[in-house]
Amino acid sequence: MFKTFMTTVATAALLALPATAFELDDRYTDADGDLIADIPTDKSQWLDPSVLIFAYTPVEDPAVYAEVWQPFLDHMSELTGKPVQFFPVQSNAAQIEAMRAGRLHVAGFNTGSNPLAVACAGFRSFAMMAAADGSFGYEMEIITHPDSGISTVEDIKGRNMAFTSETSNSGFKAPSAILASEFDMLPGRDFTPAFSGAHDQSILGVINKDYDAAAIANSVRNRMVARDVISEDDYEIVYTSQTFPTTGYGTVYNLHPDLQAKVQEAFFTFDWAGTSMEEEFQNSGEAQFIPITFLENWSVIRQIDEANGVSYSCN
Repeated sequence: MFKTFMTTVATAALLALPATAFELDDRYTDADGDLIADIPTDKSQWLDPSVLIFAYTPVEDPAVYAEVWQPFLDHMSELTGKPVQFFPVQSNAAQIEAMRAGRLHVAGFNTGSNPLAVACAGFRSFAMMAAADGSFGYEMEIITHPDSGISTVEDIKGRNMAFTSETSNSGFKAPSAILASEFDMLPGRDFTPAFSGAHDQSILGVINKDYDAAAIANSVRNRMVARDVISEDDYEIVYTSQTFPTTGYGTVYNLHPDLQAKVQEAFFTFDWAGTSMEEEFQNSGEAQFIPITFLENWSVIRQIDEANGVSYSCN
């Protein structure tokens, strides 16, 4: 199914942009061909900040996660010898711009914005959350409210449907490709699109009947259910996608190499047991950080971007 929609949806070009293969911005080099920016050879370009700034992808209310991440940030501070500050970003664009400008040093970028962060902000991803057994990933779901009259994807025709933002994989890119290729449904022609700004807002919008349907990440939905923010009776699932990689974690390319090594050590030595990290992320089945590469693990996302006509222009 996936290979079929990847080849057929290329004609849709839903973002009205020219389809381009992934490439880094001209300010970066990639001598080893791993698709991420090389660490500068000129030591004068290395960043050695007095305080490390960390940002988690704004999939939900950032205020929720400042406290959740604190045990991990304390661990990173201990290993690096530097204070670590949580930066509550409000959008993927703001997060990317902060790293591109050198104001953000360590971050988790969501699945869909990850390639743009790599291309335009010099993001060097190396980790991802996974279950205790090493399995990882989440699915895109299309949900509706119980009395909407929608029981299949085709029933969304003539109705409104919420997406999160154009940089989100499960909130826009993947559902756009799937709707076009599998169901011959295009925004504007077959349904009225809306943008909520975040997965939790899309979910709550459906439950409150602001939207007839929405494309969301089930990892966010699972956490909201576990926190009793919503009930499983509040919504119905009409479509579930294949599994996608989750948020990728890494550093800005020109952070001092010794700091990059210590940050990586922090991710792979953090003990989740009994922490707020365990309490929060076990709700989406995650219990550890595992090593990943942008070249391999984000291949499917780059394919979706190319099929959707995404441009990696860094204007």
